[in-house]
Amino acid sequence: MGEGLAAGATVGSRTDGELDTAHRLAAARRLLRRLEDQATGVRPVAEPGADGRVLPVVAPLAALLPGGGLRRGATVAVTGAAGATSLMLALLAEASAGGAWAGVVGRPDLGLVAAAEAGIALERLALVPYPGADLVAVAAALLDGLDLVAVAGRVQHAGDRKRLAARARQQGAVLLPLGSWPGADLELACEQGRWRGVDAGEGDVGRLSRREMRVHLRGRGVAPAGHSARLLLPGPAGGPAAGVGGSVGGGVEGAVVIDRPAEDREAG
Repeated sequence: MGEGLAAGATVGSRTDGELDTAHRLAAARRLLRRLEDQATGVRPVAEPGADGRVLPVVAPLAALLPGGGLRRGATVAVTGAAGATSLMLALLAEASAGGAWAGVVGRPDLGLVAAAEAGIALERLALVPYPGADLVAVAAALLDGLDLVAVAGRVQHAGDRKRLAARARQQGAVLLPLGSWPGADLELACEQGRWRGVDAGEGDVGRLSRREMRVHLRGRGVAPAGHSARLLLPGPAGGPAAGVGGSVGGGVEGAVVIDRPAEDREAG
């Protein structure tokens, strides 16, 4: 990432060793205060539900999800060996563009260019790439102040998973774990991914331009067999798009980064 982004948007840094718990939580709370200072008035999120309890998602995902979006208070797990990060960004994009605030915990490799291409408003995106052993506490702090929080990393104890899910319900936020999450309200699984754009017949020799992915939904409010759709993650324009066949069966300034290592910032 560019030097301008790091200099203007980093809250806290790590030069050697892990920050202790108190320091990490203090950094997360400073982040929330900073986001509150940046916000002006009520966040103008366009809601598909008349009651305002559903955060919008891009059209290809709206056709798949119950209620056409992400219900506030829900836990929606995103799984799959490949494509999960693109799907997570797609889930954040529409609400972010409409004024919602989002956070991603535990993904130091997340590219802000990819996030911007997916449609996420970087000025309303908070990153905590290195939560260390305090992942649960940091995620809980972010759920207190943000609309959507994606969490990468293993949360081994069932009690911690229940704690975060309860915090999301209490605060009206959406919790998006990356990976298996027993007890999640919904699970979106990325399956059967295939990159396109490398065959001569497709007119784009030697370049990977888009990835077609089958996304399978199961969970509460969904038929036992679940529902699937074919999506392009990413599509030709960078964001998600409907894939062939559709449903099956039913600038990088502005993001806030906490605790990014100094050596990474200098490397750009």
